[in-house]
Amino acid sequence: MASLTADTIIQNGHVITLDAHSSELESIAIKGTHIIAVGTNADVADFVSGNSQIIDVEGRSIIPGIIDAHAHMEREGLKSVRPSLAGIRSIADIQGRIEKLVQNTKRGKWVITMPIGDPPHYYDELDNIAENRMPNRWELDAVAPDNPVCIMAAFGNWGSPPCYWALNSLALALNGIDKDTRSAFPDVIIEKDLSTGEPTGIIVEYSQRPIAPFNILKALPPFTYEERIKGLRKSMRLYNSVGTTSIYEGHGSSPESIALYRDLHERKELTVRSSLNISPTWRTMTQAREQLCSGLSGARGQSRGDDWLSINGIFIGLLGDKKLREHALNALPDTGWSGFIEPSTNYNDFAELAHLCAINDFRLHTIVSGRMDRVIPILEQVNCNNNIGKRRWVIEHIDIVEPKYIAKLKMLGVCVTAIPVSTIWQRGINTIGRSDDGNNLMPLRSLVEANVPIAAGTDNIPYNPFYTLWAMMARKERVKGEIIGADQRLTAEQGLRALTIEGARLSFEEDNKGSIEVGKLGDIAVLSDNPMSANLETIKQIRSDLTIVGGEIVHNLL
Repeated sequence: MASLTADTIIQNGHVITLDAHSSELESIAIKGTHIIAVGTNADVADFVSGNSQIIDVEGRSIIPGIIDAHAHMEREGLKSVRPSLAGIRSIADIQGRIEKLVQNTKRGKWVITMPIGDPPHYYDELDNIAENRMPNRWELDAVAPDNPVCIMAAFGNWGSPPCYWALNSLALALNGIDKDTRSAFPDVIIEKDLSTGEPTGIIVEYSQRPIAPFNILKALPPFTYEERIKGLRKSMRLYNSVGTTSIYEGHGSSPESIALYRDLHERKELTVRSSLNISPTWRTMTQAREQLCSGLSGARGQSRGDDWLSINGIFIGLLGDKKLREHALNALPDTGWSGFIEPSTNYNDFAELAHLCAINDFRLHTIVSGRMDRVIPILEQVNCNNNIGKRRWVIEHIDIVEPKYIAKLKMLGVCVTAIPVSTIWQRGINTIGRSDDGNNLMPLRSLVEANVPIAAGTDNIPYNPFYTLWAMMARKERVKGEIIGADQRLTAEQGLRALTIEGARLSFEEDNKGSIEVGKLGDIAVLSDNPMSANLETIKQIRSDLTIVGGEIVHNLL
């Protein structure tokens, strides 16, 4: 027996270490929070003592815990706060569901449901209903005369706009919506009766993210802090259930979102290691300059925090609607589903803010979808006097990346994140017929072969990272099932690396997690199937049978 003995031994497994040598072994020994041995069953048997917990995984595949590089984790649990309308197929079905909810709700209290559709996606909401329309105010009034009722519109990222709200008469009245009400945003349409001009109770959103709650539906009760805490607890359980042990929230987190994580961290309730970035609340460029030059000290430098919770920088989004940002800031602490604050930054202001980030030691994160040609020159200019590669600035949510920009990303040394489900599966149909056959859309293989650090995230659509792995390997779009950019398909190992070790690189933790090696954190997932050999359709259904974070079991189906 070795002088050092293990608290936990996982044996008889197919250990996909994802180390530098792509080693595949049988057994792992964990003591405390870290791995002390990896090898054959015989090798690791030397670390067994009478107090060791021995877990026989009976040949199952074991991988390092998933590191979701663009997680939006807090969102998932919130979906259970509102009653579901899954399985609804007609107006009568909707009325029946609302009537039951009203029976268990005090008179005058709000009844707010999830959108029409079956999660995790909410495509073509009206196609789920026999009448191909939403219920109007009068149909909702018939079953809920004394309670304000709201059927929420889908978050556009869960499907595709248009998305539909439905409210009864009391809900309209509480929001002050009548025949004279107009939305401040052209993407939000209040449906009116053609003969009377009165609102029908149906509101249509053509935006990717819900705008109406910040504008014409301000009376809707927002998620409370307690609901958000409850939702985050549930989110962590769900993410653990698919093998996720760490998340990176590069899109930025609002003050309330950061407070949720800190609250649970102080209570020692986190089961997913969480790396966050600040979503700034400035309203003017003057305030932005002041905060970057003399404030936000907790977001400066490489990383602030510990193995469980850290702040890694700041997110500055490009473009956006200035008016929407102002409405969103006025709604704080509520951020609706997003968890971040809507951006509004033109290119000139972004260039100035990027320079200020570099000078004041902030790691900058920004989304470059459709903007690579405008963002890269700004970063090159900043990099002339500041090594942004050393600081690991993050270029997020890549889509079209031409070969010349791959070379520039390599030269800059920045980290890159991709959202395969969103970019390929959801929106890939928009690139069918391109002269490059889609090979410049999220060109993962080219990025990997150029040694550009590329991490993958789920974007919570859905939260299962194996759906994301499938999207990287299959590259099929949703509508026609066509392959987009066949030359850019990844192998299972390449995809898993994007979901593990490359995610660790985002938070400067590649020496501490992201692969199964001696000395690293005991974060592992024992899978329901082998991603290295399973057929493609099976891969997107893989889940975790056992998830361990820091040597502690946080999910167990064995």
